[in-house]
Amino acid sequence: LSRHPNFKQITDMLEGAFQKLPIKVDNLILHSDQGWQYQMKSYQNLLKAKGITQSMSRKATCLDNAVAENFFGLLKTELFYLEK
Repeated sequence: LSRHPNFKQITDMLEGAFQKLPIKVDNLILHSDQGWQYQMKSYQNLLKAKGITQSMSRKATCLDNAVAENFFGLLKTELFYLEK
């Protein structure tokens, strides 16, 4: 978790996930929204090196990620916003 989005948070997540996968994978798709971190070439290269296909939501289509967005919204409310 992080109070602010940062690229290290993303690379840490990928490294943890990669440890649970074989060296190279076939037919694995990782879906995300169009956040700045998922548009970075270094992120795309990490996925490509592992053989993972990147999938992104269409622009202005929140329904692709509605369940995840709701979960993280609740998580932020309970973890971060109550501290103030």
